[in-house]
Amino acid sequence: MISITKYSIEGNKRIHFNFSDGSEKTIDFEPFIGKDNLSKPLAEPSYFEKIALYENGRGIYWPNDFDFCPDFLHQYQADEKVLVKE
Repeated sequence: MISITKYSIEGNKRIHFNFSDGSEKTIDFEPFIGKDNLSKPLAEPSYFEKIALYENGRGIYWPNDFDFCPDFLHQYQADEKVLVKE
């Protein structure tokens, strides 16, 4: 089972993660924020910074219980837009 061993806020809704398998990843959380009432508070930078780590690195969460499990974060790949020039 993957767990989060360390995280750091990189600014502008980006968080860098270190995982128990030795891998690292930076994720932009902007696509997950503000689409519903639970995630809207995270749009405020001071609230976004209230992130915490569950015991044993089994996920991250905010005071309103908005959370992500480490398996999702470890496997997540953002959709990249490809620009095509004609």
